[in-house]
This record gives sequence, structure tokens and C-alpha cells, in this order.
Amino acid sequence: MNILIVSATLFEIKPFLEKSKIAFDLDSIVYKGIYLDHEITVLFSGVGMVSTTHILTQCLIYEDGFDLAINVGIAGSFNKNHAIGSVVNIIEDRFSEMGAENGDDFIPAEKMKFNKENRPNASLGKIENSNLKFEFLNSLPQVTGVTVNKVGGNENSIKNTIALYNPDIETMEGAAFMYVCKMENQNFVQIRSISNYVEPRNINNWNIPLAINNLNDFLIKLLESI
Repeated sequence: MNILIVSATLFEIKPFLEKSKIAFDLDSIVYKGIYLDHEITVLFSGVGMVSTTHILTQCLIYEDGFDLAINVGIAGSFNKNHAIGSVVNIIEDRFSEMGAENGDDFIPAEKMKFNKENRPNASLGKIENSNLKFEFLNSLPQVTGVTVNKVGGNENSIKNTIALYNPDIETMEGAAFMYVCKMENQNFVQIRSISNYVEPRNINNWNIPLAINNLNDFLIKLLESI
């Protein structure tokens, strides 16, 4: 298969790069190689929605077609039923900050009177992906996410996000990845590992090394299974 792996940063995917022996250097954002008979392209999108949208769109336009795009990275979890280090499959994501304030209330974008005939705006609500074509994905919990510019660390804003969307996880790129793939008719999955809970910021409660290790272990097993 011809597979695109998208990660915001090098360190989130470095264990896979080292195991697969796909050559990389810090002066490039795209690496190519063969692993388990798959043609692998690894793309570093940078952190955040804007960078992800720009770089992924360019990649999908100018590179040869991919059989599958996989977004991998770490995430914060609103749901403490998901243990730190656990790996999840995001089947629904959204741009949770897009909308308007009305006093103390927030109006999500999909409830505003945008022109629904305008194709991009029609996708400003939840972006869904129930892709279970690959049986190995069934081993993962299916979760919902929100994608943000500002990671949650304030009790009131966290409560408001939960009240509005009841998401499982929070990332800074996921919905942008899913949006671009949807718009470009690209088959995709978004896989994340939990590095922390969404709460007032306390990095002593995080376990990024465990999350990265488990994420890369799953990615390798996924590639072995398809």
C-alpha cells in the first residue's frame, strides 16, 4: 500500500522512523521509504490547524495518490476512563472554538446562519470518520475529539467545552487533518495516544514518553496488519 503518515512533530513519530529505518533529517518535512512492503511517506505538518491544513493540502495535491492517510500524535483526554498512555481511534472531530460569543453563551459555527450551500462551510460542524476497513482498528476505543488553538487549562472553559460537545479528547490538529482528507476524498484514520488529562495545567501529571511509546507500537502493529 501507499501510505501517508502525518505527525505534527518529529518526536511524536521518531520511534517509528528509527525502527523502520526511513531516513530523515531536520531540514525536511517529508520523508519517504519502504517498510513492510508499504510505500511510506511521512509528513510533518507542524503544530496547529493552520499549518496542518496548508501542508497537508499541498501534499495531497502534489504527491501521488495515497491508499490511506494516518494522522498520529498525542492528545489530552477529558475522559478519565481513558488511561494515560492508551491509544484511541478518533471517529468524530470538530473545530470547537469556531462560532460566536453571545454574552456568556457560545454559538457553535454549525448553528450559525452560514450559507449551507457553500461546501467548505457545510463541514464546519462535526467531521466524521467511521473507517473500520482495517480490522486491527477494531481493537481501539472509538472516541470523539475537539481541535483547538488554545489547549484547555481553565476549569470554566473545560466545563463549557464538555457541556457543548462532551468530547473524549483534545488536539491542535485533528479536525484540520480530517477536514482536508474529507475535502480531497482521501481515505484516512486519526490515531492518538493519551499523554495527559485536560485540566488546569500540571505537567507533573503528564506522561508523554509512555504515550509516544504506545502510539508508535500501535502504528507498527497496524502497518503489520494491513
